[in-house]
Amino acid sequence: MSFKENETSFNIQVFVTIVSRLIINTAVRMLYPFLPTFSRGIGVPVDSLIRLLSLRSALAMFAPIFGRLSDNFGRRNIMVIAMFVLSSALISMALWPGYRIFVVFLLLGIFAQILYQPAHQAYISERVPYAKRGRILAITELAWAGAMLIGVPLVGWMLAQSDTPNISLSRPFIFLSIFSAASGIALFKTLSNKTNSNQNPANIVHHWKIVLTNRTVLSGLILGVFVAGANESLNVVFASWLEITFGMNLTAIGLATVVIGVADLIGEGGVILFSDRYGKRKTIGWGIVLSVISYLALPLLGTTRVGAFFGLFLVYLTFEFAVVAILPLMTELMPTERASVMSANIAGHSLGRMLGALLGGFLLPFGIGASGIAAAIMNIIAFVFLLQLQENTD
Repeated sequence: MSFKENETSFNIQVFVTIVSRLIINTAVRMLYPFLPTFSRGIGVPVDSLIRLLSLRSALAMFAPIFGRLSDNFGRRNIMVIAMFVLSSALISMALWPGYRIFVVFLLLGIFAQILYQPAHQAYISERVPYAKRGRILAITELAWAGAMLIGVPLVGWMLAQSDTPNISLSRPFIFLSIFSAASGIALFKTLSNKTNSNQNPANIVHHWKIVLTNRTVLSGLILGVFVAGANESLNVVFASWLEITFGMNLTAIGLATVVIGVADLIGEGGVILFSDRYGKRKTIGWGIVLSVISYLALPLLGTTRVGAFFGLFLVYLTFEFAVVAILPLMTELMPTERASVMSANIAGHSLGRMLGALLGGFLLPFGIGASGIAAAIMNIIAFVFLLQLQENTD
């Protein structure tokens, strides 16, 4: 069977998919630094919003349910649908800001992400040889750092333009909704409409039995659970640690988010430089080992404000280096079921983040030292599962 391929250059296709990912990531990440503003805008306590964000992480565990959609209906089509789902959620929140619509926005927002991300990763992976895939996938992951360095500050600027919470709250949602819809149109115009030629007609139960009983895939998924869980155990406590230990206000803590964004960017850049040259498995190993050192060093460095910021910088740089390097390795563990494996990978990371958040909250009274040791141990466990993986080559 032949397919009519879109003649747009692959570089332009990659650029359009990155911009779309940046919009999704901004919609996901903008909530954390501006929770008090959103709380005032929709008239509910911050604690209620935090519980909703925890629910959002839990819902991402259902990503495998939707993993085969792009196998059956095409990568491009699912990515386009995801952007219009997100646009609808955003414009609803802009027009009718309130608690119930905010819940709908969170649910549809995470639904858009779990639709888009595995389809995006599968689309890129099918068009790039494994020997070069680490660099290209790492480039697409720049959208994660870009959200914190570009998207989130822009949202903050729009929120600050009005003293009326309802008016200021609507502006970023309108802006992101327009750009989300425009990105959906751009994806439709530029991406190939070719469907997956390796589509397997097996029923869904048999399909997931094949994927989840593959020992190599399971090792890769468990690897992601522990790497993501270690990072989340720190995510949920570092702001409280900075506030309690150094008396930092929201502005100072906001500076930490910029530090994290820069660390993300450099970590992703490291994967671009090293993963294809030295191998994905070896690159992941470097990232995990350096993460262990960074987590253990954080309480030692964190005796001063500058040291705390530097420690956080190292932790997030090494984490991002490891977690982004995992992506190209996962894409080749089961090539005929690539989108399903990547959606299962999202679910695994979400499970890790849920467990990490629970662990971080439990360890908070014991100080940042306990959190650092626990995160280091989780990375050591992840390294053990990494040793079970055998890297494929083209």
